[in-house]
Amino acid sequence: MFQYSDAHGALATEAARCRTKIRTGEYASQTAGLAPGCVQANLMILPRSWADEFLLFCQRNPKPCPLLAVTEPGQTALPSLGQDIDVRTDIPRYRIWRDGELVAEPTDLHEYWHEDLVSFLIGCSFSFEEALLADGLDVRHITQQRNVPMYRTSVPTHGTQRLSGPLVVSMRPFRAADAIRAIQITSRFPSVHGAPVHLGDPGLIGIRDLSKPDYGEAVDIRDDEIPVFWACGVTPQSVIAHVRPEFSITHAPGHMLITDLSNSGLATL
Repeated sequence: MFQYSDAHGALATEAARCRTKIRTGEYASQTAGLAPGCVQANLMILPRSWADEFLLFCQRNPKPCPLLAVTEPGQTALPSLGQDIDVRTDIPRYRIWRDGELVAEPTDLHEYWHEDLVSFLIGCSFSFEEALLADGLDVRHITQQRNVPMYRTSVPTHGTQRLSGPLVVSMRPFRAADAIRAIQITSRFPSVHGAPVHLGDPGLIGIRDLSKPDYGEAVDIRDDEIPVFWACGVTPQSVIAHVRPEFSITHAPGHMLITDLSNSGLATL
């Protein structure tokens, strides 16, 4: 399904270098723009008792939750995504949730790990941003060196018996002609959210103030630009807050797992 880089190739080497810096604590910030060309992934970790239902939730919500990999219970390696990946250490910052409440944001999971946990790696829009930049489009949060702005919406996800909650979207502003081009480009990347889910009036999807994102950081929007919204892999975090499972782990928004996979390998014709 995915193009896998040679472990000795330039992409895999750069991905491994970034993961080493993260694993050793040398780097603990958001990952937009790191390891150009490499796929980045959102993280969701749940006890085995929730895993099958979360897999069903992802299948029902492929736009915000396009799955890249799922582990066996207790498995910490992700060989389909890269060499020597450890899901407990290779993300710059994690979030620990108990009964739907955020209780800690550690830089590794050794204190929290147990053999009952199942990890889900979900596609990230950072992958299609490389294609937007290659086409000469201005990706504002990268230009302004900020974390991408993300918003909880009034749009419900397609729930399961126990899992439901609002869709989260990421936003990038474009002039109208550039927005059309962005739609064309991102439509080629269904495994990392694909085409936008909305553009224009944010109020139509329940967003009151673009200057106050629920996650990430606000970016400048010029008078001749419109906001364009993509389904976002932070959606599971809004689900956690809504349904309050007893224990779960996610990445901190914008702090992704850098894989050895190639962004170009995700594109459809």
